[in-house]
Amino acid sequence: MNNRQKTIAYLVMIDDIMDESLFRRGQPCWHRHADTGRMAINDALLIKSSVNYIITKHFKGKECYNNIVETFEQATFKTLMGQFLDISSTFKECNLDQFTMDRYNAIVKCKTEHGAYFLPTLLAMHFAEIKDPEMFKQTETILLQLGYLYQVQNDYLDCFGDFEVFGKDDTDIRERKCTWLIVKALRRVTPKQRNILKECYGVSDPEKVRRVKQLYIDLDLPNIYLKYEEETYNDVKAKILVQDVSCGFSHGFFLDLLRKTYRRRECPH
Repeated sequence: MNNRQKTIAYLVMIDDIMDESLFRRGQPCWHRHADTGRMAINDALLIKSSVNYIITKHFKGKECYNNIVETFEQATFKTLMGQFLDISSTFKECNLDQFTMDRYNAIVKCKTEHGAYFLPTLLAMHFAEIKDPEMFKQTETILLQLGYLYQVQNDYLDCFGDFEVFGKDDTDIRERKCTWLIVKALRRVTPKQRNILKECYGVSDPEKVRRVKQLYIDLDLPNIYLKYEEETYNDVKAKILVQDVSCGFSHGFFLDLLRKTYRRRECPH
């Protein structure tokens, strides 16, 4: 496991504990193992500490050291801030007005957008001692948009994904999360449908979760999502192909990431 994977593992373990998730990649979450329990918190912190130890051991004295340390610390801070925004709505009474696109964008910008693709690529660029600001700018533009798509996919798959493929239990509705689906739904509901969401969203009763999912279907959100994914794919592909390869930009690398992201149906992380 490399340092980027360890950082993601640490954050995922904490995320699963706070969300009281049951499964990750089709297996019980770490904190649910009988011999783990609350020790999972300490295990996550140990993984985080090992990242700092390995960076210092192998990179201290190299020109890229400060940039790598700063990149990891910024990514961790942003992700934790995103996690705060993500989970804060779960401790309040159901106020549908809080589920806005501005709030959702803030969560994604912190929690997922940087960590999914931009973090590992940025680290590799620092290690390769790339300094061209234009290459960093081009890379950021494309990978942040891919990171946003990645989170929207997660929201969709949490609700409509096949557990046997996705490997993660659906928790967003019962945990009252601010997701792409609830934001889009609130823009389309009738007063009667809004009352259904007010009654059922954020309630763990399986029947009320089912009613929310059915409402999403009635609002045609699965097809709206597929259209969004297709449009984003075409937009990102166009942006990749117009980028200047003279500064070292690799069309092939970014097109491969896009191909692996498009129509993704497996579990994140």
